Formats: sequence, structure tokens, C-alpha cells
Amino acid sequence: MHKNILLLETVAPDAMKVLESAKDMNILIGFDEPSLRRHLSESQIHAIITRGKGQVRSTLMDACPNLEVISRCGVGLDNIDVDQATHRGMKVVNAPNSNANTIAEHTISLLLVLQRNLYNAITMVKEGRWKERGGYVGDELHGKTLGILGMGNIGKKVAKIAHALGMNVMYWSSKKEDVPYPFKDLDTVLRTSDCISLHLPLTLATHHLIDASALEKMKPTALLINTARGKIINQEALTHALSTKKLGGFAADVLSEEPPEVNDPLLKLSNTYITAHVGSLTKTTYDFMCMFTVQNTLAILRGQEPAENCIFNQKALKNK
Repeated sequence: MHKNILLLETVAPDAMKVLESAKDMNILIGFDEPSLRRHLSESQIHAIITRGKGQVRSTLMDACPNLEVISRCGVGLDNIDVDQATHRGMKVVNAPNSNANTIAEHTISLLLVLQRNLYNAITMVKEGRWKERGGYVGDELHGKTLGILGMGNIGKKVAKIAHALGMNVMYWSSKKEDVPYPFKDLDTVLRTSDCISLHLPLTLATHHLIDASALEKMKPTALLINTARGKIINQEALTHALSTKKLGGFAADVLSEEPPEVNDPLLKLSNTYITAHVGSLTKTTYDFMCMFTVQNTLAILRGQEPAENCIFNQKALKNK
């Protein structure tokens, strides 16, 4: 019997070829609302594959009574109701740790651009303003203190690179980790760091963790980097701190709302640099995440053993 896999978003070309060559599967494309509704009404869905935008909530699960697997080509699962899926006995698949290297690189890249004022320096040359180099203002990272909030896989890699650049690293996290960097309380990290980088999951506890109160504790020259989740920061409070010079600068790959409004005041500030959530979209990482997820989804549907740790809710399912 053929099984039906519903795609809510595109996947990497090589991963798509693997899906299309699976003779025991039917691949259904549900990129827009009309096609999604048609497939839900005409077919029994056994697996859903999405990336970061396709939402898999209880309403969609209700429409798929035969659903076995919900897969995300990525790490974070904000767009999937994992608790509801677990309650219904559905496996939730992701690609754990697959983006750690690329996000760490992106984090350090943003930090360097901000600290050394590279964007303005490059623009100055492209616009024929070479003579303005006399007014260049920038600094190096060597000797600065980096405070890392969240010492998971990405945080550890960022810390290692920062240490190699001559930075002093400290961290705050949900628990102490076996790392050669001092664990400090949150207030200490906020008050004493020259740069702060966020590497926390978005939970009820971390939602708006960086609010007006937290921003007031930071040095007015401090740089804040966010490659984790946009809603960890209260964006209104952040915009106010930046515009009133109570914070030195901000660079991020994530925002509270994506894409942002064209007239979002945060985007217009000269001390703010935003990339369009592209940290994981390097060819190497994107291809791997998609292929890893597709192969494990097929394995589960075929009753085969998937890769270790790819089923995010495996422990919870066993304890049901």
C-alpha cells in the first residue's frame, strides 16, 4: 500500500529527488491553502514534512487521522505542536544539532560586522567615499567580554570561536555545563559583558527574557546578537534602547515578526543589522537538514530504523 507524504514547503533538490523516487510513496504538494485543502479532502495523510513556516497544529492533525510522522527539515520546532502530536502518538522528527556550525559562524560574522563597523566601511568604498576613512569608527573583539546566554551546542561553538579571537567568555544557561568558561548569574552577564549573544530556545521562561529591565542593566556600549528566536527579545524595548543610545548596537538573523513590516523602526536604525533568517540556509547545512529529515521520514513510514535521536519526542512517546 502506498503512503502519502504531504509537503507544506519546498525541500532541497536532492532531498526532493529522493522523495520522488520512492515508488511506495505518493508526494502531495500543499504549498498553498487551496491545494492543501484538496489533498486533505482527497487523501489519507501519513506524514507531513515542513521547514520553518508550515504550521502543524491540532486543526491540521484533526484533518489527518492516519498521520504517523510530522517532520521538520531543521532543528527548532516552534511551528509544530509537539505536545499535541505526542498525545496523539505521532512521531515528531527533526535534524538535531545540524545547524550548530553554520549558526555559530553566522553569529560571529554578525558580531564582527557590528564591532568593526564593516557594513559602513564597505559601503563607503562602494559609494566612492574613500576620503571619509578618516572618520571611520570601529573596534576589535580581542580583549572584549562575550556573555553567552544558553550554552548548548551552538553556544559552545560560539564560545570556542570567540575564545580563539581573544575574547573573554562567560555564560548563563539553564544549568552549568562542562566548559572552560565561568558560569555567572544572568544579572552579572548582562551588566559586565561588552557583547551578548543569545542561544536559547523560545519557551515561556525565555519569552521576552531581554526586556526593558534587562536592557537597562547592559552597558550603553554593549552589542547584542540574536541568532536564536526573535521573541526572546521585547522588540519595542530594544528599539527604544537603541534609538536613545542606551545600547551600542544590535545584529540578528531573527525578529519577533518575520518578515518585518516595511516601516518597522528597528530596521531604520544605523546601529542595527538584520539578516533574513538565513543562518541555516548555507548549501551544506540546508542540503543536510533536508536529506536527513526525508530519509528518516521514509524509514519510519517503511517500518525501518531511523537515525538515532531524530525522533524528538521519542522518550515522551515511550512514557505515554
